[in-house]
Amino acid sequence: MASLTITGNIVDLFSQTVFLGSVTVENGIITAINQLSAEAKEGESFILPGFIDSHVHIESSMLVPSEFAKLAVVHGTVATVSDPHEIANVCGMAGVEFMIENGKTVPFKFNFGAPSCVPATTFETAGAALNAADVKKLLQKDEIKYLSEMMNFPGVLHADEEVMEKIKAAKELGKPVDGHAPGLRGADAKKYIEAGISTDHECFTKEEALDKLKYGMKIIIREGSAAKNFEALYSLIDEYPDQILFCSDDKHPDSLVEGHINQLCARAVAKGMNVFNVLKAACVTPVLHYKLEVGLLRTGDAADFVVVNDLKEFKAEKTFINGKLVAENGKSFIESKQSGIINNFNCDAKPVAEFEFHLNRFGMADEENIEQVYVVEAMDGQLITNKLIEPITSFKVVNDIIQTNTEQDLLYMVVVNRYSNAPVAKSFVKNFGLKKGAVASSVAHDSHNIIAVGVDADSLCRAVNLIISAKGGVSVVNEKEEHLLPLPVAGLMSADDGYKVAEAYSSIDAAAKALGSTLAAPFMTLSFMGLLVIPHLKLSDMGLFDGDSFRLV
Repeated sequence: MASLTITGNIVDLFSQTVFLGSVTVENGIITAINQLSAEAKEGESFILPGFIDSHVHIESSMLVPSEFAKLAVVHGTVATVSDPHEIANVCGMAGVEFMIENGKTVPFKFNFGAPSCVPATTFETAGAALNAADVKKLLQKDEIKYLSEMMNFPGVLHADEEVMEKIKAAKELGKPVDGHAPGLRGADAKKYIEAGISTDHECFTKEEALDKLKYGMKIIIREGSAAKNFEALYSLIDEYPDQILFCSDDKHPDSLVEGHINQLCARAVAKGMNVFNVLKAACVTPVLHYKLEVGLLRTGDAADFVVVNDLKEFKAEKTFINGKLVAENGKSFIESKQSGIINNFNCDAKPVAEFEFHLNRFGMADEENIEQVYVVEAMDGQLITNKLIEPITSFKVVNDIIQTNTEQDLLYMVVVNRYSNAPVAKSFVKNFGLKKGAVASSVAHDSHNIIAVGVDADSLCRAVNLIISAKGGVSVVNEKEEHLLPLPVAGLMSADDGYKVAEAYSSIDAAAKALGSTLAAPFMTLSFMGLLVIPHLKLSDMGLFDGDSFRLV
């Protein structure tokens, strides 16, 4: 590899200085950093370590890893800490191997974890399971850097044998354990952290984050396409500069085209946060915490750095990984690669009758006379949902079939088992805003069965059957049109060019909003309506699940 010298205002995050200098690279390694002036030079660009997404499910971008990288490098991202939990729930060990091998085809630093909770609960049907022996086998791989988010926090608190074996395996190999404990406070948070859990990206309030920080946990500030916690947590950047990281968690392709971790840096600086603390969270802390093989702009480091226009916008002008220019001024130099297809999709098309909401199927548990029903209330920008109870009089009943009430935004929601032919699970949902038609998706955390919301049985049936016929995707139907974005890789991802997928997603997102949805990201919100490990009320293929009592209702 040829030598390279770049001149600009160098941002040294260890001495917390900025000076005019040059960076010399030989064979992908920084061999010299020379100071040309003790001060930064006006008009010069800034050179700083590349950005890192400290917790992301690549699958949620609907792109295979190689295409995710193609889009991310444009924004100065050089590495991710990636949990392949989604594909593992569909395809097991083979799915994790697929992600690792596909990621190796491009110049980008993917750092995968061993999924800790597959399946996430016993109250849903997944396509695979990873036991403690499987997890230990994964953790022994060099490509696996950590134990992915331990969502089974009740298992940790009650010292479940299988859960503790997974944590023990990570500890023995010197690999950190990621957390996932929304709402956990006080003595329970302390016990969870003392078990060896080192991070959490699920804090919704600053008070919750402070409770965890005082016990030594690191907090990852999340700003994804659906879950947005930056506004609640950003002040922690200056208050706990050594314990904060940034992540997107789940980011749709259209959002990734617009920006990535650089956007969080810009917002934090605009809020008055110290720029060195901001960049520590975006660049340094993830490398040190996860022991990543990512350079930090020091002599002897891998040449993983970004040239940005200034320390306010953080617009990437050039991105280098191992000394290779991978993006410049909005253009990615990562080329699309041929990708294989891996999947697990085994259900037949459904008749309309399976989507009818018969009166005798609903009501409060153990009640013969149906007077009220449960309703899942979606929250825009949050993963949590509210548990509502609506009187049956809120709905019109025709021939013993409960109708939706679009005026009060009370709609149908269904989950269809994609791994075998089984009865359709049904519930009511509020806040999707649809006035007609239906939306459906095979991206439905964590087990990725088909989830759909609609105003009538016929629309639901058509939307779901579009996805079954394609063996994965997202769909929108109205009385006249049908839209489908196929996701043939595990029913989660497309292997097509990332920018084309982003454009197609933007189009189908607009089609969903044309049905009346006012949600910022209807499909991302839809995908979390089956996420049982987040309170309060969710729907799995087995039925309605109460996240507070952790049982089917």
